[in-house]
Amino acid sequence: MDRRKLLNLELSRVNPEEYRNLPETGVAVILDNVRSAHNVGSAFRSCDSFKVDKLWLCGICAVPPSAEIRKSAIGAEESVPWEYSESTLEVVGRLKSEGFTIVSVEQTVGSVSLEAFKPDCWNPETGAGKKYAFIFGNEVDGVSQDVVDASEFSLEIPQFGTKHSLNVSVSVGVVLWRFTEIRLASRV
Repeated sequence: MDRRKLLNLELSRVNPEEYRNLPETGVAVILDNVRSAHNVGSAFRSCDSFKVDKLWLCGICAVPPSAEIRKSAIGAEESVPWEYSESTLEVVGRLKSEGFTIVSVEQTVGSVSLEAFKPDCWNPETGAGKKYAFIFGNEVDGVSQDVVDASEFSLEIPQFGTKHSLNVSVSVGVVLWRFTEIRLASRV
């Protein structure tokens, strides 16, 4: 069995301009006061990998250009559309008015466990389904309570160890993978 690692040019990846011209997925990511440039860069990389339509950097958040972001993003800050806003709540209000379902990724009373999450994924061809904006919070305090309060619901990643949370950039990857898995399965 051939298990040769593929060369990058064999992976048929798109360039940043082609990425921006791909069909929308109906997914946005909001980083609420994520201070670490390395975490922001990793979020850019995950957003690129799962074709997020836009990444919002809010509050006290590292923004490009930044050597630390570039080190983790390896250029994804050039492909993923992004915007900075001082106020996460303003972005939440804007996305709600654009028809997005706002989801805080946070441990709250009544949060939905990620494995039980059954999104009605948006289909760009038909316009049916919902668009989702996933909010990820600060490395220490998580998503701000006022932002949680403004969300339609909270989504919680199941965990079984002694720690109460995952690194924010890991959480971005886990949630986007699960959402993408569901989205692709719904199109079969």
